[in-house]
Amino acid sequence: MRASVVVLWSAIAVVVLVAVGIFGTLVATGRVTLFPTPSPTPTTVQVAEPVIDTSYAVLVLNATPQQGLANATRDTIVAAGWSPDVVLAGDAGSEDFPTTTIFYATPADEGAARGLAQVIGGAEVAESKAYLPTDDPNTADVDESAVRQLTVVIGLDRTDAAPAAEG
Repeated sequence: MRASVVVLWSAIAVVVLVAVGIFGTLVATGRVTLFPTPSPTPTTVQVAEPVIDTSYAVLVLNATPQQGLANATRDTIVAAGWSPDVVLAGDAGSEDFPTTTIFYATPADEGAARGLAQVIGGAEVAESKAYLPTDDPNTADVDESAVRQLTVVIGLDRTDAAPAAEG
């Protein structure tokens, strides 16, 4: 009986060693991963529906070296129904802004910003408090709920020298 126990344990040892060898080879070659990194789950970004809301004041800034873009964009916005009194045009502090962008102050303003983007023929939309009007430029104290302003910063993509879009 002792010989059969030794043979049985030898057979079990051989099976275990072969299984460990196969598994070790699979791990070493990368076919089996012991601690896989979880794949990122896709998240959906909520995008507000575009709404054309002419009750917003609009500031149009030309951030390019080409003259007249701010006034042309202002005319487009006024033609879409905005009152000329609430649409102001001027030059930005720089002339190298890459992409035309509409900035809005609060998440509630996003739909209006997207609607304005459609009016001017497309633009990026971003939330920023950088263009909020203040009485004192040295303070950031602004009642955001009372401010209903969208700011269009015209970028180099709107100039005559803009590279042609690849199709």
